[in-house]
Amino acid sequence: MTEKEKMLLGELYDSSDAELTALRTQAHGLCRAYNALDDAEAEERNRVLCKLVPQHGAGVYLQGPVQFDYGLFTTIGENSYANFNFTCLDCAPVTIGRNVFIGPNVSLLTPVHPLKWKERNLFKKPDGTMGCHEYAKPISIGDNVWIAGNVTICGGVSVGEGSVIGAGSVVTRDIPPNVVAVGNPCRPIRQVEND
Repeated sequence: MTEKEKMLLGELYDSSDAELTALRTQAHGLCRAYNALDDAEAEERNRVLCKLVPQHGAGVYLQGPVQFDYGLFTTIGENSYANFNFTCLDCAPVTIGRNVFIGPNVSLLTPVHPLKWKERNLFKKPDGTMGCHEYAKPISIGDNVWIAGNVTICGGVSVGEGSVIGAGSVVTRDIPPNVVAVGNPCRPIRQVEND
């Protein structure tokens, strides 16, 4: 099994693997290209976005700057929007639904490092280079979600359809549909009535 396959299955993998390093390098270059483009350069921005996040629906707009680890493992539904400084470390699949509004400085962080330092520290590989073990957990954000500014969503979390995540929240557990959730750790505080 390749390191990429292990990564996507949520197993411990070597993040310094050559294939993964090449994919990250490609994504980081595409992020730099996207971030350097003006809003008025919509056609070129869309061309770069199609390479960076090939699984995105019509009407997706990422304000920029953006930073993806891979981009290839992120799916964004139609008419979704992310404001300035969107970070998506998609070492596990990240699914963003349709009509999702993402405020500035939001981070979606799928990587999880081992708690035991003997598993977390750098190690020497047989070829003499250094390696690093980690694993990742997927993130899922339902349709019609609003994520306010300065929110961090950790790996393994699902945010239910129609929910609102308050500014500055750190989401470490699943959030049910149609609630307002706030805080660190983020917790639901009220229902959202959509009638």
